[in-house]
Amino acid sequence: MAQQTQGQRKTRQGVVVSNKMDKTVVVRVERLTRHPKYHRVIKSAKKFKAHDELNQCNIGDLVEIVETRPLSKDKCWRVTEIVRKADV
Repeated sequence: MAQQTQGQRKTRQGVVVSNKMDKTVVVRVERLTRHPKYHRVIKSAKKFKAHDELNQCNIGDLVEIVETRPLSKDKCWRVTEIVRKADV
C-alpha cells in the first residue's frame, strides 16, 4: 500500500493474515506495479513476519510495520501501530 523511508528504515502498511505464533504476526502487503511491456497495472502481494510485542494484533487489522534488525531467521519487521482494527 504505502512505502516510505525514514533514514534507512522502510515502513509498509498491510493486513494481518495470521497471529497464531507468539509475539509474531504475518502481514500481507499489497503493491501496484506497471507491466513493462503491456503497461497494465498489476496488483501483487508479499507476506512479512513482524514482531508484535504485546500480542494485540488480530486477523484483519490494518497495521504499519517498520524494518528493524533481524529478530529471527524470517523476522526483521516490527509492528509500530494498528491503523484500523478489523470489523468483528
